[in-house]
Amino acid sequence: MKCALVTGGSRGIGSAICQKLAIDTDYHILINYQSNKEAAEETLKKVIEAGNTGEIIKFNVADAEEVKNALAQWQEANPEAIVEAIVNNAGITRDGLFMWMNHEDWSQVINTSLNGFYNVTNFFIQKMLRNKYGRIVNLASVSGVKGTPGQTNYSAAKGALVAVTKALAQEVAKRNITVNAVAPGFIKSDMTSQLDEKELVKLVPVNRFGEAEEVADLVSFLVSKKASYITGEIININGGIYS
Repeated sequence: MKCALVTGGSRGIGSAICQKLAIDTDYHILINYQSNKEAAEETLKKVIEAGNTGEIIKFNVADAEEVKNALAQWQEANPEAIVEAIVNNAGITRDGLFMWMNHEDWSQVINTSLNGFYNVTNFFIQKMLRNKYGRIVNLASVSGVKGTPGQTNYSAAKGALVAVTKALAQEVAKRNITVNAVAPGFIKSDMTSQLDEKELVKLVPVNRFGEAEEVADLVSFLVSKKASYITGEIININGGIYS
């Protein structure tokens, strides 16, 4: 059984990616979630409706022990299963001006996006290297490429993901493993629902927010065999804000 794991797969962009991979690939979809079991089950339902298989798997990507235990347990229960694709999508925002930012808001955001990448990817990377095949796609952000005021923590976490993508890509390329990142701009989701869309849309040359499905299409391409010669890339998907 070949599998694709999507972290933070229960809602928003993560859910759209799970559904898209269910349509475009033969992968058994592992939908990771942290707290919203209902949303994860709804995503699983859509994966099954798309004619594919999947399951939900609960862990907080930022908690190294929890990740290790959950994935080891899953691997023991499914000894034949091979995770060929990892989409590191889980992320949180705790926005605020740096001068007033407390330590917890700084470290929580870094722990989820950056350490979450490490905790999940490091668990599988040796197996991928042995199997001589893999697809790793990291969800960065326009904030990590250009920096966004009021988001120093998020920009730092996503900027680090950009750098780790470029470095890891070079380490594993000989083994047929690609590592790429996707950097979305303003995408309609729970995460952007509090933003003033009318004002922010003025910054976007195409004059609208993006859809989660548009990001999912790009991720699905990078996961596919068609993207074999693309690695270490950061692909902006932001309606022309910054490229």
